[in-house]
Amino acid sequence: MKVRKSSTQEEVKKRKKAVLFCLSDDRKQIIVEEGKQILVGDIGQTVDDPYADFVKLLPDNDCRYGLYDATYATKESKKEDLVFVFWAPESAPLKSKMIYASSKDAIKKKFTGVKHEWQANGLDDIKDRSTLADKLGGSVVISLEGKPL
Repeated sequence: MKVRKSSTQEEVKKRKKAVLFCLSDDRKQIIVEEGKQILVGDIGQTVDDPYADFVKLLPDNDCRYGLYDATYATKESKKEDLVFVFWAPESAPLKSKMIYASSKDAIKKKFTGVKHEWQANGLDDIKDRSTLADKLGGSVVISLEGKPL
């Protein structure tokens, strides 16, 4: 998967805001999880809060990798950074946690442009948007996805 900026309005709408990756059934490949993505064109149509919807895509009892294209503002400027999320909830099976943890570096190498990495071990780690803001720059971040913090 190539990470790149889109130029035309139609390309922008098809750009992924967030996407989840899982292991294939035979646990030998990392694949895009079907139906677990948010397109930029969905925002304002079927998605009101892309970050909250991204958190809802995460399974309760298994691990996942995620990419989230965070749009935020600091006092100086607006920014867009790609965040790699390693989701490993406490309730996930131990074998799943081990496989995902050992494969993490391999998938990260495939993505260019990732500015931040985040490991979340439960909803308490990820549900609050201010936690993501801390990862992106701490107290200098004043809004995330157009919503003030």
